[in-house]
Amino acid sequence: MIFCFSILSVSVYADTLDDIKQEGKVTIGVANEVPYGYTTSDGEPAGEAPVIAVHVLEELGVKDVDVVVTEFGALIPGLRAGRFDVIAAGMYVTPKRCMQILFSNPTYSIGEGFLVKNGNPEQLNGYADIHSKDVKMGVMSGAVEYGYARDFGIAMNKIVTLPDYPSGVAALKAGRIDALAGTSLTMANLASKDSKVELAQPFEDLIISGKSVKGYGAFGFRPGDENLRDAFNNKLADFLGSEEHLTMVEPYGFGQHTLAKGMTAEKLCK
Repeated sequence: MIFCFSILSVSVYADTLDDIKQEGKVTIGVANEVPYGYTTSDGEPAGEAPVIAVHVLEELGVKDVDVVVTEFGALIPGLRAGRFDVIAAGMYVTPKRCMQILFSNPTYSIGEGFLVKNGNPEQLNGYADIHSKDVKMGVMSGAVEYGYARDFGIAMNKIVTLPDYPSGVAALKAGRIDALAGTSLTMANLASKDSKVELAQPFEDLIISGKSVKGYGAFGFRPGDENLRDAFNNKLADFLGSEEHLTMVEPYGFGQHTLAKGMTAEKLCK
């Protein structure tokens, strides 16, 4: 049954690129998740993935973009069933998902990051710096960063557990910690709200047990829609990292610090 469905998907939707160009209309699926993909109060697409999708699709000659909002778990079934033509929800590329749909090359990567005082006085640019220096790192109670620090081999007396991010920012500014740990997106968002702290740049990718603690988000397409996927990728290649792209996504917390830096869907699907 699954085999038959896959064949049907390929034959019916093989010319989606031609169809949307002829109709001048396309439908994207989002999961209403800020800041990745959602709709505004008046139904307009917003978030990192939808704004890029609208731009790329317009470059492909498709001006009319409709949005379907669904639960995240319904995005792949909805795409395969034809409810929409592109998943624009910042979905992470994983080998399991690659068995069900096609992915564009990623538009962002999100790993770990540090919030530090302006100028990064202790020069903390990764977990290795916490390990080797006489400093303290703040983590949120119950957050994965505590486990990351433990697994990395950082002494537990260097870790300060805090109840929430505002407490973490306050502790950093007061000198009780030298860095606040979290995802790079969250840390960048906190930095944008306080002129006395900043995102540590550059940041060394966190590797735990030989694996990078990082996710890569991309657009999803139906099996058989290689033409649409490839055309989308071609436009992305020229756009990602440009001033126009960065200006477009910075309001959502994305930017230079979240660029995928040459990573491809092919590598991530293996």
